[in-house]
Amino acid sequence: MIHITVDLVRRLVEEQFPQWSHLEIKPVHPNGHDNRTFHLGDKMSVRLPSAVSYVSQVEKEHTWLPRLNKALSLPISNPLALGHSSDEYPWAWSIYEWLEGETLSHNNINDINGFAKDLGDFLIELQSVDATYGPLAGAHNFYRGGSLSVYDDETRSAIEHNKDVLDAQLLNEIWELSLASTWDSKPVWVHGDVAPGNILVNNGKICAVIDFGILGVGDPACDAAMGWTFFDQSSRAVFKEALLMNEETWNRARGWALWKALITYEGNRRTDQVVTDEALYVIHTIMDDYLIEQNLS
Repeated sequence: MIHITVDLVRRLVEEQFPQWSHLEIKPVHPNGHDNRTFHLGDKMSVRLPSAVSYVSQVEKEHTWLPRLNKALSLPISNPLALGHSSDEYPWAWSIYEWLEGETLSHNNINDINGFAKDLGDFLIELQSVDATYGPLAGAHNFYRGGSLSVYDDETRSAIEHNKDVLDAQLLNEIWELSLASTWDSKPVWVHGDVAPGNILVNNGKICAVIDFGILGVGDPACDAAMGWTFFDQSSRAVFKEALLMNEETWNRARGWALWKALITYEGNRRTDQVVTDEALYVIHTIMDDYLIEQNLS
């Protein structure tokens, strides 16, 4: 990855957008993995891909976000200017409108059930926008909206490698259920990375959704993974109801959450205890939820 610093961003802005060169530039905290983000004054931000695999997101966001913005009731990321490669930085980059709000946490929402409904309503609204000619799920968005089978080998390997601490039989059962169905309706818009870091909150309620780099069209199941990564049993049910998901789509959503938690656990088990514990918590939440559903059926 390229070492992206304040000084580099300052030089890019001075060279390509001199009208904004007088504005203060400072890192945004916490920062992302796919892109590095910096404040540009008080009302804008600069966003630069951190590796070549994320570069296609730039043009995609500039093409589609202005159209989606017009159709959605909540503010979303709004690109203002498109930067180009230079001698120091090899890829396209973006300047965005800065959206106010706190990054979502359990501590800054008034009512988790109300938040679950509001988030579900936003995703339904996103899915209702005309997706004709939208970018079909693929390598550009790491197959969000596509088939979970892309990650079959990776998931089964993570289960096998960690069967000393995880219930491999139960996890394989949950995973196979997620693979047993496919999306057979028209493709719909998916954000692709619906997670607390990409949701802003103000006065205890959702106020904006950001970071649409993994935007695509396809199966909406991937956008429901927060059902297990953030919500409890009660709010998870509210979220599911708001999303109008049938059982097969919900099963695929659980598969997306399981895949991500397993590879996170696998990749950090010996290096980052905090991340490992968080992933393990999600894995157990998924197993417990599945067993509760089986007992109720």
